[in-house]
Order: sequence, then C-alpha cells, then structure tokens
Amino acid sequence: MRSWSFQTRTGSRQVDANLPGIDTDGSAAIPFPRWKRAIDLVACLLALPVLGLCTLIMALLTARFAPGPVFFRQERIGYLGRRFNIFKFRTMTVGADCAIHQDYCKNLIQTNAPMVKLDSRGDARLIPLAWVLRASGLDELPQIINVLRGEMTLVGPRPCIPAEFEHYAPWQRQRCNARPGLTGLWQVSGKNRTTFEQMICLDIKYARELSLCLDLKIIFSTLPCLLAQVRDSLRARMSPPASEDRGPPEAPGSVAPNGFRGSIVAQGNSRTG
Repeated sequence: MRSWSFQTRTGSRQVDANLPGIDTDGSAAIPFPRWKRAIDLVACLLALPVLGLCTLIMALLTARFAPGPVFFRQERIGYLGRRFNIFKFRTMTVGADCAIHQDYCKNLIQTNAPMVKLDSRGDARLIPLAWVLRASGLDELPQIINVLRGEMTLVGPRPCIPAEFEHYAPWQRQRCNARPGLTGLWQVSGKNRTTFEQMICLDIKYARELSLCLDLKIIFSTLPCLLAQVRDSLRARMSPPASEDRGPPEAPGSVAPNGFRGSIVAQGNSRTG
C-alpha cells in the first residue's frame, strides 16, 4: 500500500495527489469486504442486550430529569456523500439550540485546533449524567441499527453533519470514500487531542489501508481509549477553568496514538459525534 502524506505550506493544504476523490459512480469507492460485514453482524448481535439495557436506563433517566424522546435522530453524511439518519440516545434537553455546535465545529475547521468537545467542562443543555454517556460513547450505541441496515459499519470514519461537510475542501471529502463507522483509527489515535486535519488524514489513511488486521487492532484498542476518555472528561469537569477563555488548548505537534415522554425519536442537526 502506497504511503500517504499530509503537509501544510504557506497556508495551503496538500495531500497525495493520487488519493481518490468521491465519485458517485462508485469507481472511487472502497470495496466492502465480506469479512467486514460478518464482523458487523456478530458485533451487533452481541451488543443488542446491552442496547436493550441502556434503552431501559435512558427511558427512566429521561422520564425523571428530561421528559421527552429517548432517541435522537440526526442527518449525517455517509458513504460517497450520501445522506442518512443516525440514531443516538438523547443527551440534551428538548429544543436545545443546535447552532451552538455548528458554530463550534466551523471554528474547529477554520482554526485547526484540537477537537475538544464543546461539553468537556459542562453544557447547560445536557441532561443529568449525559456527560458519562457522551464520554464513554454509549450515546452512540443505537447506531448498531444503522450498522444492521448497512448504512454504517463497526470500524470506519465518523459520519459528519451536512453543515460540517459544506466546509470541507475537496480533498477532505475523500474520507467519505469509506463507509462510516462507530469507531475508527482517529478514535484510537488521540481523538480529542488531534486537530481537524489530523482527523481527516487518519480517516483517509484507514480507507487506503483497510484490512482485517487493522480493524481488529482498532476494535481491541477502542475500550481502553473510551476508558481514558471518561477519565479525561472527569478530570476536566473537576478542574477549575484556567481563564475566562474556555477554548481548546494549543494543537499538539503530532497525533499521539493510543495503542495503535413524547414520541420515541427526536431530530436535530448538531454535531455530537
């Protein structure tokens, strides 16, 4: 597999010119191996009991603290730029302002700052204990429905919202050449410590080097990374803010790998994944 590259020169972004771009006729699509679909089906079947238990807990939690839908439906950009709706556990109050997240994501893209979550130190829009779900990734568990439907896979780039996709440069849209996933190379390679451009490059790298070995490494690295993410979120919430400016810290020099009561569904447009 030919190596990939990423450089920043005098404000311009460059990548390997031979990397494929999004092609709606499928010529640039990354083939979906049978072994990958087999892993998806086995993982989803194993996760169904966990999903049922979490759904019961979320129903009790939302009924007590934030009456409204248990699930949250959101439009995302998927394979080859196609739109689809993902499912999540609702972690925000009904009617929460989605523009806040959209503006935050736009700023992350323009400044290329580390992708620290907006709610890392708390968010008034979140329901009680929602930060635990978000930090641990359990709020994304309903997306096994998307995996079963073939819209997503277990391992792959995280699908972005349309508002974010509109700000992508042409080369950055190449991350959509692979089917979106629940976890991926970016998630186990620093995630919130990486910049937007590093995330894009990691996603392109994964698409180019897709293999059973790589998927297994990412799967087995995901749990330790999620535990570390919960730990970091807990520390961030307990530590006092350093200044009035609560923006993300300076970008690191490089990616630090980590081992390698209403209707049932709500809708929204903010980026939460």
